[in-house]
Amino acid sequence: MISEGWLSNERYCEQFIHAKKNKFGRYKIIRELEEKGIDHSLIDQYMDPLKNQELLYAKQVWQKKFKLLPTSKKEWSKQARFMQSRGFDVSLIKKILNAKEE
Repeated sequence: MISEGWLSNERYCEQFIHAKKNKFGRYKIIRELEEKGIDHSLIDQYMDPLKNQELLYAKQVWQKKFKLLPTSKKEWSKQARFMQSRGFDVSLIKKILNAKEE
């Protein structure tokens, strides 16, 4: 099947990332691809272009779930845990949750 071009790790990796990027962060996507046996170099190749837009995707995920910035430490922790469970980097989470109202 591979020699006929019906199976391709490159296509699978590209499509998987495209399907998941609006819901999950890079760490979760990478972990799932690794579990499926995709090579690290292939994952890096297709994840690199996503680095520039990850903050945008993280904001979209956060906004869809919470809409309002946290007003207490308990809310902040709850929102941060949710974003971490989605695979977003801690630095991105801090940027989003510590932002001022726009």
